[in-house]
Amino acid sequence: MAGGKETPRQKMIGMMYLVLTALLALNVSKSILDAFVSIEENIQTANITELFRGDEKREELKETAQDDTNPERAAKAAKYLLAVMDIDRMTADRIREIDNIKLQILNEIGEDVESVSDEENILRSQFDDQNPLKPLRMNLRHVNGKDKYDDPMRIMIGDDIKNPKGKGLDLWNSFNAFRKELTEKIAASQIKVNKNGKVGFDKTYYFKAPSINSYKNQKDLNYQLIKAIESSNVHLDDRNDILEIYRSLTKSEFSEVNHESGIHWMGKTFDHSPAVAAIASLSSMQKDILAARAQAISLIRSRIGGGEYSFNKIMPLAYGPEVVNQNDDFEVEVLMVAYDSDKQPVVTYEGAQITDVIDGKGKVKVKAIGNTMDLKGTVSIVNKSGVKKTMPWTKSVTVMKPAGAIEMPEFNVLYRGYKNRVIASASGFDKTLLGVSAGITKIKNGDEWIVTPTGRGRQAFLTVSGTNTSTGRTVQLKRVAYKVSNLPSPSLYCGGVKEGGRIDGRANVLIAKYGPEIPMQSAVFSIESWECEVGNSPGPPQRGNGKNISIANALIRQAPRETLITFTCKVIDPAGTRQTMTRTFRKR
Repeated sequence: MAGGKETPRQKMIGMMYLVLTALLALNVSKSILDAFVSIEENIQTANITELFRGDEKREELKETAQDDTNPERAAKAAKYLLAVMDIDRMTADRIREIDNIKLQILNEIGEDVESVSDEENILRSQFDDQNPLKPLRMNLRHVNGKDKYDDPMRIMIGDDIKNPKGKGLDLWNSFNAFRKELTEKIAASQIKVNKNGKVGFDKTYYFKAPSINSYKNQKDLNYQLIKAIESSNVHLDDRNDILEIYRSLTKSEFSEVNHESGIHWMGKTFDHSPAVAAIASLSSMQKDILAARAQAISLIRSRIGGGEYSFNKIMPLAYGPEVVNQNDDFEVEVLMVAYDSDKQPVVTYEGAQITDVIDGKGKVKVKAIGNTMDLKGTVSIVNKSGVKKTMPWTKSVTVMKPAGAIEMPEFNVLYRGYKNRVIASASGFDKTLLGVSAGITKIKNGDEWIVTPTGRGRQAFLTVSGTNTSTGRTVQLKRVAYKVSNLPSPSLYCGGVKEGGRIDGRANVLIAKYGPEIPMQSAVFSIESWECEVGNSPGPPQRGNGKNISIANALIRQAPRETLITFTCKVIDPAGTRQTMTRTFRKR
């Protein structure tokens, strides 16, 4: 067709190809538009399903609130219904808002939306004031301008896909506000019963919903959400549902489209979007809202029991302390547990799944180490809808050390001024206490005590008591009498030679200490002064202060072999008591 020398036949063939190409393009475009019509119809059906799911749980609450056979439960259900009414109100506002935008789009593209119910009409129903939660039902097959996109773009985003204006921006803000209102309402709808039996909302629970519209991936979104939940005071039973509902209503505000970044979600969704595709996207937003509403009401309904989980087995369970002491009071808790033998719970310990799960119980096998063990993990169960509920569990275990005792009553002695080591154990208790009588000090040192008599008394008493830290109860188990004595005199060493041995006058020091046969090696004695007499040597004895005896070595060396050498020393023991001791050696 572009060449000037084409024959009429060639021009005719070229024109036919052009028309055929245009017809093919129109046919493809029509197929795509019809696909959007089918998608929107499926979404409308899903919306009715989600609406029914929420309504069903709401009706169960109403029935419970009217049950006269259980007044307390009925009062709780009536209070929960108030929270559900607020949820329905905020949901209906958004459903109506989106339906109005749909009608505006249809009107702007020149469609007749006044007539209802006729098979050739677009609208199958009008707004229902009796059920404002129900979206308008439409038949988009009868829309003539299915492919028109100028008007939907103008209504939803204006001229800039990065900075939308008008209805699109209003809807974006309203959608995010719904997310905030709904999750905060769930957290604040926990109730309590005061001492007078009055049912009211428990104001201690709350969720300060963040504004999260930017995140790297789902892991990052979860991290931000969990951080916000933990900084609030959300009831443990509500955390998973709030997390899921918030996540289902969260859309990334800006993204990259065709290598162009900073595109707003509204711009990405409605840019050059045909009318039927725009309406399908709006219906999808209604589905997100209705699904979140249904999950929220289902959660509130589950707080008064019944319906959420299936059970086909029951078993009695009694548990209490594993070890008790004679004459102690203790409790055994008895209850009936129910479980589904076809849906065993999933139990984890320290992040690892436990495989030994029988009769609804997971058995965690752990080796006892240390003094206290803090065990933790999760337990999960699936409800009738297939939604998994996960709860954390913790258990603190006090590890008792096996102990036996052998006593020698004749050797119950505490030495004055000495740091006596004492180990006490209160079997059957997780905390041991040591008591001492007057004139004795004690210091805790690891698993033992350092007990030091400081007075002049000849007898002291030590007591051992046990405390159960869970109950706070303390019991005295034993009281033992001990003799209080001064430390025995030490042996005298001249250099490395013990008293009675042979010396040659070459050692320079005297040492007062216990020999290896006495176990109190930590007792330290000091020599204050000494006198040395060598045989029948004329003149006064050699004297000195402290432990150094080098000035006496010349006299000792001059003495004949087997000469008796006598040292008289003033010694200070660990209690500060002075004693005089005389010890002899022989000249080598």
